[in-house]
Amino acid sequence: MIKTKLILTIISGIALVFTHTSAFGFAKGADVGWLSEMEYYGTEFYNDAGEEQDVLQILKDHGMDSIRLRVWVNPEAGWNSVDDVIAKAIRAKNAGMRIMIDFHYSDSWADPAKQFKPAAWETYDIDGLMSAVWWHTYDALNAIKNAGITPEWVQVGNETNNGMLWEEGKATNSMQNFAWLINSGHDAAKEVFPNAQVIVHLANCHDNANFRWIFDGITQHGAKYDVIGASAYPTNAAPTAWQTINNQCLANMNDMVSRYNKDVMITEVGAPWDDENAPAIIADMISKVRQVEGGRGLGIFYWEPQASNWNGYTLGAWDPNTGRPTQALDMFLESSSTYPSNRIQSRQSNKCIDVNGAKTANGEDVLQWTCHNNANQQWSFEPVENGYFQIKANHSGLCLDIYAHSTENGGNIVQWSCSGNYNQQFFKEDMGDGYYRLRSRLSDKCIDVNAGGTSNGDSIIQWTCHSNWNQQWKDN
Repeated sequence: MIKTKLILTIISGIALVFTHTSAFGFAKGADVGWLSEMEYYGTEFYNDAGEEQDVLQILKDHGMDSIRLRVWVNPEAGWNSVDDVIAKAIRAKNAGMRIMIDFHYSDSWADPAKQFKPAAWETYDIDGLMSAVWWHTYDALNAIKNAGITPEWVQVGNETNNGMLWEEGKATNSMQNFAWLINSGHDAAKEVFPNAQVIVHLANCHDNANFRWIFDGITQHGAKYDVIGASAYPTNAAPTAWQTINNQCLANMNDMVSRYNKDVMITEVGAPWDDENAPAIIADMISKVRQVEGGRGLGIFYWEPQASNWNGYTLGAWDPNTGRPTQALDMFLESSSTYPSNRIQSRQSNKCIDVNGAKTANGEDVLQWTCHNNANQQWSFEPVENGYFQIKANHSGLCLDIYAHSTENGGNIVQWSCSGNYNQQFFKEDMGDGYYRLRSRLSDKCIDVNAGGTSNGDSIIQWTCHSNWNQQWKDN
């Protein structure tokens, strides 16, 4: 039996300023290859209200419109076989979701550390492997087509950072062989689904050197593909800060667009379900894909968000203690109400940043006041780019703003209609013990309690950054 892998990747994009000509819009989705196995062993899924619900509906209610499914050739237990993939794909289609098929060309996991040939192909030379790839891809997709499924994307190989089907298809052994194997998968996919976009996928989106090496090599040897796919697991690159990794990923995606004239997408993303930064990491990565030049960032897929410590995997977006989605999944809604809201408390005075009188007009002063639970002290940090945030007041929907774009010490901090201007963008600088400074992108000065005051009503201003406690804040 042919075992295949479906990756449902939803692509097409509208960037912040550019548009991309896609009929379906920016793809936001999930790889749920484990789903049928999890349900077989009794896993139940609950929505935000704690009600048991079909997981695909929960994903849709959190802004997702696409599903990715992996295909293995002859998996030992049958999971991720072509039959298993078809069953999941039918569910996704009936839920109105778009689909990507992801071929691993292996009986089990294929990733940068292992690209093992299926047992049945073990003795094949490169010609035999090219034929096997073509027929496996063709037969699997034909079965999918006969089941009434039309995938938008077909991924040929999974995380092929050094080629696939080792040793013959290992890129360090023969980039030509790797390109030929890609073309075998490409041509078979186009034979069944001429309009499907074929994806070549690498891990470590931040690693521009590896991406250039692979795509320079396969381009030189005539590889055919439509989209460059990438995996992005920012916390796996620690101790490098996740913000740095995300920025490097965006730079790499832009380089891929410029260098090869290809669309790009994140076909896998994830962060630890219990990491307090997970919502910011995911929101920022969604924003990064939308910022790809020319609107050529097609979409982003969370890898196995429904996996709450399933098989020891901890980078899902489900709380294993409650069976409900975490806040990271909310980020796919991309609305301000989905970002975590907190009070911003001064280390100097223990008072909180407050909009004077809870007023909602542009230009109202921002000051410090005894902390309370009203919405004019609730702020959401919404990622923009390069690690910067807009800081939005819950009661008014307006943003923390340096009045009149001042770059001088003492420039007043107010609330104002949110924009893309640098006087509304701030970087959180870690000061230790859970405190941070807020450095302006416009002026390079920091948010400051005027004169180190400790009284209600003391003004919030900007001032040259220093280490005094009146410039240190914590989320509360």
